[in-house]
Amino acid sequence: MLSLPEAFKNKLTELMGQDEADAFFETYNHHKALGLRVNSLKANSDQLTARPEFHLDPVPFCSTGFYYDNADMPGKHPFHQAGLYYIQEPSAMFVAETVDAQRGDRVLDLCAAPGGKSTQIAASLNGSGLLVSNEIFPKRAKALSENIERMGISNALVTNETPERLANYFPGYFDKILVDAPCSGEGMFRKDPEAIEYWSPEHVRECARLQAQILEQAYLMLKSEGILVYSTCTFSPEEDERMIESFLEKHPDLELLPIENRFGIEKGRPEWTESNDPELSKTARLWPHRLHGEGHFVAKLCKHGEAPAHKEKFTNSAKENLLKDFRQFEKQTLREKLHGIFYYAGSQLFLLPDGCPDFSKLKVVRAGIHLGEQKKNRFEPNHALALALPTEAFQNTLPLHIDDNQWDRYLRGETLPLESGLKGWTAVTIEGFPLGWGKAAGGILKNFYPKGLRRRGLN
Repeated sequence: MLSLPEAFKNKLTELMGQDEADAFFETYNHHKALGLRVNSLKANSDQLTARPEFHLDPVPFCSTGFYYDNADMPGKHPFHQAGLYYIQEPSAMFVAETVDAQRGDRVLDLCAAPGGKSTQIAASLNGSGLLVSNEIFPKRAKALSENIERMGISNALVTNETPERLANYFPGYFDKILVDAPCSGEGMFRKDPEAIEYWSPEHVRECARLQAQILEQAYLMLKSEGILVYSTCTFSPEEDERMIESFLEKHPDLELLPIENRFGIEKGRPEWTESNDPELSKTARLWPHRLHGEGHFVAKLCKHGEAPAHKEKFTNSAKENLLKDFRQFEKQTLREKLHGIFYYAGSQLFLLPDGCPDFSKLKVVRAGIHLGEQKKNRFEPNHALALALPTEAFQNTLPLHIDDNQWDRYLRGETLPLESGLKGWTAVTIEGFPLGWGKAAGGILKNFYPKGLRRRGLN
């Protein structure tokens, strides 16, 4: 069993009672649950469950979620690099399910790194609407951006901002907001034992102070009748039911919406608050001794009051004469012309989501699809473009298969031999799913798989 802080054990025992606490602490003798979520922007569940190298069982509270066996090692499979799934703790999948993003929604994921919940929301949007995925820490924002890219998401802005700056920029703007708040991480002790070292009663109090501040900024950005989902991966009432209790006291125009209790998901615990308000039982708790997953808390609220007016200002598309080299590349490489809002950041060209708001005063890490770079009299595509389009969108493809080692050579950055007479930019695919770019000439394929993503082999 993990060595848990005595203060933590005493606190949970006092809250839960001895019998339930014993069952709860017993879970620390068991292995953590392993999960992956199929990226429905690229694949369907049947395409994965049919593969003999995976041993998948459905996660009952997420239609695209699966438990996998430790021996499967999905992180080393080329389907991972192709963005066919996201490796995600199973309980965490329930949060974005609760957001329930609909086509056309404007959604903010305010504390988004590393991107599990953002990529799940994007799958629900299915290329429509707008997703703003924000992360305050630059290194984590970069990891978030890479996951947005890998999953082929076309309608996201990845920002590296404070909640306060975003609230000034987007008052009353979003239909749905997720605050997956930074927390004391008690629910992740089994998954991430390092979190135990940071835990203390003072750390819990610090997290609660920060969560309250973040929620206030989220409230300002929510439209009237908009939905706010608040979640943590901790068990502390100070960060969970009591946080929602005080948030509702500050904003009487908020209504707590019920979350369905199925598959071992339990109601929140009002008895752990000062008010003992039965309304707080509409929140949800995911306990490791009640279901196969780690600890989470989720609350869903609707804002009925008026929201600040948001002045719409959109990003204009680059003039067509500036796209000459891109259009030449497109004609030679793609089967159909791309349409939408083209945007240059220096020499880098992006295809923005429809109705993209002006973001000129924000720190934006990624905007829509990074198409590539304008070089002297030519255009060079970015890796993101290969991952954002289906195989049938490309004129030239080099199909690779799981049962040979060519895909591993490609992911390690090696040049590949060609038997066909391919010439020019070529999409390299694995079992029909794009992996990245190569450039064919003289019977070989020059490798354009990004150096920062290359692997060292199968060890």
